[in-house]
Amino acid sequence: MSESFQPPRRETFRELLYLFTFIRPYRARFFTAFVASLISMSFGTLFPWLLGHLVDSAIPSPHLSEVPTWNPGINVIALCLLGTLVIQSILTFFSSFNFNRVGETAVVDIRRKLYATLVALPMRFFGERRVGELTSRLSNDLTQLQDMFTFVVPQIIRQAMLFSCGLVAITVTSWRLSLVMVLSLPPVVLATVWFGRKVRQRSREAQDRLAQAATILDETLQNIASVKAFANEGYEVRRYSTSILDYLGVVLPTARLRAGLIAFVIVGIFGSITLVMWFGARLMQAGIMSHGELTRFTLYTILIGGSVASTADIFSSLNKTLGASQRVRELLREAPESGDPETGERTASKISLAGDVRFEGVDFRYPSRTDVPVLRGLTLAAAPGEKVALVGPSGAGKSTIVSLLLRFYEPDAGTILLDGKPATSYDLAGVRGAMAIVPQEVMLFGGSIRENIAYGRPGASEDEIRTAARRANCHEFIERFPEGYDTVVGDRGVKLSGGQRQRIAIARALLKDPAILILDEATSSLDSESELLIQQALDTLLEGRTSFIIAHRLATVRQVDRIYVIEDGHATESGTHEELMERPGGTYRRLSELQFSV
Repeated sequence: MSESFQPPRRETFRELLYLFTFIRPYRARFFTAFVASLISMSFGTLFPWLLGHLVDSAIPSPHLSEVPTWNPGINVIALCLLGTLVIQSILTFFSSFNFNRVGETAVVDIRRKLYATLVALPMRFFGERRVGELTSRLSNDLTQLQDMFTFVVPQIIRQAMLFSCGLVAITVTSWRLSLVMVLSLPPVVLATVWFGRKVRQRSREAQDRLAQAATILDETLQNIASVKAFANEGYEVRRYSTSILDYLGVVLPTARLRAGLIAFVIVGIFGSITLVMWFGARLMQAGIMSHGELTRFTLYTILIGGSVASTADIFSSLNKTLGASQRVRELLREAPESGDPETGERTASKISLAGDVRFEGVDFRYPSRTDVPVLRGLTLAAAPGEKVALVGPSGAGKSTIVSLLLRFYEPDAGTILLDGKPATSYDLAGVRGAMAIVPQEVMLFGGSIRENIAYGRPGASEDEIRTAARRANCHEFIERFPEGYDTVVGDRGVKLSGGQRQRIAIARALLKDPAILILDEATSSLDSESELLIQQALDTLLEGRTSFIIAHRLATVRQVDRIYVIEDGHATESGTHEELMERPGGTYRRLSELQFSV
């Protein structure tokens, strides 16, 4: 980042505190772990004090005029030391386990809420984001938050306790040595803060670069067939290498800063210890300190030094967490399209539509391309049960009409009516529940065939699933698989042919039993046998439903009730196949003559 570092703003810490609201359901366990950690560290600070008394009991100082007020003997002190260690270890185990349990559970809650938020976001959000970036947020950033709950917070508690108790203990032991030590600490603390700020400055940039690399990786693996078909493995390797080297270019300077901090802390801490030991030795020579007091002071100084040294890693981890929390908070703040933001569930009941659809003067521009009008004053209609085809050149707006019908987007102007009412007057889940789509490129989920068909209506019975498969002409090929309906289709359905995937998509739509059906080039790019089977399945699917059929192959739309020719974002022609063929100079007639003359 070229700009100078800006200290963390108050809003940033508010965002971090917001994440702690996920601990609220487990606050009793968290508080118990917190108290156990404090008690454990209290026993830990007793260790130097007892060890000092053990040294004084073994080596009494002849120069001191004061006799130690507590001197029960070497054996008793040794037993007390052993007892404090046992108690401390038990409490440390209890607090560490419970901190981890609370942290892991809280992060699982965040993952669930973030995932539910993502799947409930509108399509315009996904049009402006890359999948790799979002998966990085669900993995890298949440892993950073997990470290905060399970490592950073417990470490802050432990080190703060050690530092404060140690500071009190050294002051009581010797105010002279304490003054020497305290004067040597500011340079170390200031250097820690300065280096930590620099680390935070680069951490967010490093996370951005890593997200970019993850995006390239995700895109390459999703389109691996295209990569291999075009022999672009080398190109993708170079693209990923460039991105990951950019990440390395940010990480290495950060590593240099952290290494410099560690080196400085080593010099600062051990230099301070050397100074303190030298001054303590002078006090012993003067008869002001005993051997045990110097031992006690030295151990407390080491504890304080260790807590100061650990602040480098703690501060660095905290700064990384602040960057990650900002991104997670940004996603959680996105307004969901609909549904419960906690679970993603849509609560509306299924609505009943007759299937009357009207577009009246609809204008639309994609949010990411507001300078390019896609639909301009579009008007078209489909009566209940009517089969309507949308034809026209690529980029004319046919797929956009489908997206508006499914309410992936809302029109900029004009109205979409369903059964005579504005589409926005219906619940969004209810509208989509009354529709089904069979796309050109069917992307199945990686589970079984049964699960993919049942996706049309989760909870459908086995008989309903098999009936839908039979009506879609896919029951026969499914039964030929050794596992039948339990056959795993693989990632995006790669284990099935294009025709098989298409028929499963039709079975899914049949199971849903929609009032309005959308077919997007459902028989394109298939062999003759597959096309015949799919056309038969489509004939079954189209019965009694309002249907919108996007087609480039005009032979597939000759029998529909009405054809709309879409050009430059509006309907320029409409009618049956015969009516449009009678129009001299018409676009539909020209396209038909071009296709059928080949």
